[in-house]
Amino acid sequence: MKQIEIPQIYFEDLEIGASFESAGRTVTEADIVSFAGLSADYNQLHVDAAFAAATKHGERIAHGLLVLSIVSGLSSRMPIMVAIGSQIIGLLNLQCKWKGAVKIGDTVHVRLSVKDLRRTSKGTNGVVTLDRSAVNQRGETVMESEWKLLVSCREADDQ
Repeated sequence: MKQIEIPQIYFEDLEIGASFESAGRTVTEADIVSFAGLSADYNQLHVDAAFAAATKHGERIAHGLLVLSIVSGLSSRMPIMVAIGSQIIGLLNLQCKWKGAVKIGDTVHVRLSVKDLRRTSKGTNGVVTLDRSAVNQRGETVMESEWKLLVSCREADDQ
């Protein structure tokens, strides 16, 4: 079988303003129940249908951290993240704002854009700031996040 080569992207290959969109993923009741068990977060808003029906949401909603996890997973399969994957040294910072609820049956996808690029003082790595938004099937942004990654440079900056 012929092996397909995945291009390797380094810090220098990224451009501020580049944007990408992921495939969608529908949030299920099983997702919410499984996440509650994994995280031990059994907040009634997520697991008690009668309680949740009496709230402003009118039904159970996904945990915010479940939505963040889905964003992370959808992002990791995007071609840009696959290509840069082996150059990522680590996650430096993550900030999130939840803008709306995700309900059972909602389909979310990720809009990812390169917000900022900055070389480290040694010049061998760079800090990549990515904006990642979770957008539902109605085009509503339900979560905004900013991720700062430490990424390898192809070559050291001689400056």
